[in-house]
Amino acid sequence: MLVINNFEEYKAHEGSELGASTWHKIDQEQINKFADATLDHQWIHVDREKAEKEGPFKATIAHGYLTLSLIPYLWKQIADVRNIKMEINYGIENLRFGQPVLVDSEVQLKAKLKSAVNLRGVTKVVIEATLVIKDQPKPVYTGDVVFLYHFI
Repeated sequence: MLVINNFEEYKAHEGSELGASTWHKIDQEQINKFADATLDHQWIHVDREKAEKEGPFKATIAHGYLTLSLIPYLWKQIADVRNIKMEINYGIENLRFGQPVLVDSEVQLKAKLKSAVNLRGVTKVVIEATLVIKDQPKPVYTGDVVFLYHFI
């Protein structure tokens, strides 16, 4: 795991691959809980029987926003950013979904540091985030995740 203690250490990794998370299995229970939390109970996510019989993927699929919501969890497996007062999820730019995630698939986040900028004491980083499915060549999504760090 990469350890980052300050702006200078972030800046030293600019343009570099930072690493990859462990594999995370998205099961039906997680999909159902996400559906409950977001009030998005579309059958393609929660109705296994109908999805298998009538759906284009012959299985339920994870919500696109569920896969995005995994970024903080998976990111923390790649980098341990220390000495911060506050970390802010600032946004996602240039996001593109490439393929759906079928139930019981394993996903992994890969991260590359595109930029690190000191904005009068606040560190703004742009991480090129790519979520992949085990044994699948096409990514689930790619996008530039923007974090703001207030280092001590």
